[in-house]
Amino acid sequence: MPDAPYALAVAAGLLAAVNPCGFALLPAYVSFLMMPSDGAGTVMAPAGPGPVVAPAAPGRLAAVGRALALTGAVTVGFVGTFGAFSLLAGPAADAVAQHLPWITVVIGLTLTGLGGWLVAGRELPAFGLRPARGPALRRSFWPMVGFGVSYAIASLGCTVGPFLAVVATTFRTDSAAAGFGLFIAYALGMSLTVGTVALAVALARVSVVRQLRRIGPLVTRLGGLLLVASGLYVAWYGWYELRVFRDADTTDPVVDAAAEIQSAVSGWLDALGWRGAVVAFALLLAATVTVSVLIGLRRAQAPDRSARG
Repeated sequence: MPDAPYALAVAAGLLAAVNPCGFALLPAYVSFLMMPSDGAGTVMAPAGPGPVVAPAAPGRLAAVGRALALTGAVTVGFVGTFGAFSLLAGPAADAVAQHLPWITVVIGLTLTGLGGWLVAGRELPAFGLRPARGPALRRSFWPMVGFGVSYAIASLGCTVGPFLAVVATTFRTDSAAAGFGLFIAYALGMSLTVGTVALAVALARVSVVRQLRRIGPLVTRLGGLLLVASGLYVAWYGWYELRVFRDADTTDPVVDAAAEIQSAVSGWLDALGWRGAVVAFALLLAATVTVSVLIGLRRAQAPDRSARG
């Protein structure tokens, strides 16, 4: 077990989030995270008829916890799907893979529809991404697990090979303990990428919360536009994969252009390495918590200064 390639598994998971097949779902993830919340700093009381105003710092720190929880949700959905697919490794997996592009097309069209709904000024109740505790967070968690599943399905064609080579093969040739350890390492790598993105969005939201209150509808529409663009590309990529099955020499200028961006991001992550990713994640987490606490303290001191004046 000590000889298991854990660093390789972490690196594979790190790059899995920016694979060519599912790359467009990363900005879709950002569009969900950037949706403005209602009443920052306000949470629902555990009992009683109405909301209570919570201290600003805990409210903002709850946003950090929410970013980490949703990172875990996407990772669970993504890696869980890969684990289930690895059980089909062999002829059954090949048969399933032939139909995955159709599922990718459906996922893309669904995301496009959700984005259009947001552009129209509507909300997505199922994704209720609010900085609330308890039930509101649970309502957000499971839809994001579903998003992680969709992310994985769209990515299987590009990343299931490395996953099977690094993780699933170890279950069969080494030991169950080593295979499970590599599975966790792969999940850690995946969570480092999506978690860093989530914390970056959380830091931006905490820093400009007042502005978000004023331009909330605009941010929602911008997120919707991002979701529409991501969904259209995901659907187009699924259609591209279907054409590749019929003709291996198929080329597409849209896919080629996106592949150049994906390759640049993937190369940057590869150069950063898993240690650099851990450092970046830790720094963003520390910065988000620090900014949250400082803003909370400043707002808590404001009434005292007003009273003395």
